[in-house]
Amino acid sequence: MNIKPIIIISGEPYGVFNEIFFKVKKKTTFKQPIILIGSKKILNNQMKKLNYKFNINILNYKSMEFSKLKKNNRIINLINIELNLFKKSRNKTSSIRTYIQNCFEIGLKILSKYNCSGFINGPVNKKTFLNYKYPGVTEYLAEKLKVKNFAMLIYSKNLSVCPITTHLPLKNVHKSITKKDIIEKIKLIHSFYKKKFKKNPKIAITGLNPHCESPSRIKEEQKFIFPAIKFLKKIKISVKGPFSTDTLFMKDQLKKFDIIVGMYHDQVLTPIKALYGFEAINITLGLPFLRISPDHGPNERMFGKNLSNSDSLFQAIKFLDN
Repeated sequence: MNIKPIIIISGEPYGVFNEIFFKVKKKTTFKQPIILIGSKKILNNQMKKLNYKFNINILNYKSMEFSKLKKNNRIINLINIELNLFKKSRNKTSSIRTYIQNCFEIGLKILSKYNCSGFINGPVNKKTFLNYKYPGVTEYLAEKLKVKNFAMLIYSKNLSVCPITTHLPLKNVHKSITKKDIIEKIKLIHSFYKKKFKKNPKIAITGLNPHCESPSRIKEEQKFIFPAIKFLKKIKISVKGPFSTDTLFMKDQLKKFDIIVGMYHDQVLTPIKALYGFEAINITLGLPFLRISPDHGPNERMFGKNLSNSDSLFQAIKFLDN
């Protein structure tokens, strides 16, 4: 079998990622080897505290030999990144930011040099890591890789959703929607489904306003959404809408579609999480590689408690494991 490792960065050092990684690693041996990028010291501390036992195989990212990677579920292939913490809280935040940045930088270097199955990042605290410079990791990676056209797809085998705007305050959403954005993101989704699943997906598009109506003279549905749908139908993409979200996620409607594209984050992420919980994974489309993250945050309050759900990380690794 062609060896194409899955690259994973551990994300927030004092979040729940190491715990859920241990849980997934303990119960499953995957076809492709996993390379974890993170702190050996934190891994060892968490193993001791949470009562897990794995052997660590230290790797040098500058001279990778894939044939020497271990697939045994009792061994962790690790690129060790030092995390140097200081007592002052400001320095601690800065140290964590530098640590996560280093993890991302090395992960991106490996992906640019080697043929890998894809990239998973553990959840991060956006305030700590991104320091208000980017709305989210999706946008951070897009800028780092000089990608203009990208989409955030929350995927599950039952139903996927995509918000046209991502991590924006609600008051800014209506100013950020364009016909071009709707078209380009749906073209990305359609292309992904054709390539990955060999299918022409059925796509529903929501309106922006309640019941797709607005009392104002500027109606986003008329200005942006209807024209985008008309264009997409012309190029043979299966789209319908706009639909009002208050009924679109009802059972009879869901059977009709593979993907629901919404105008803003919570419009589509709230219902999919209510329906499918941690089965969903966050996929960034448009990058030079497939990037996935578990569909939840770092949850620092649960750090060290061994109570976190590992299903989304399992689904993320399983999706790339081929």
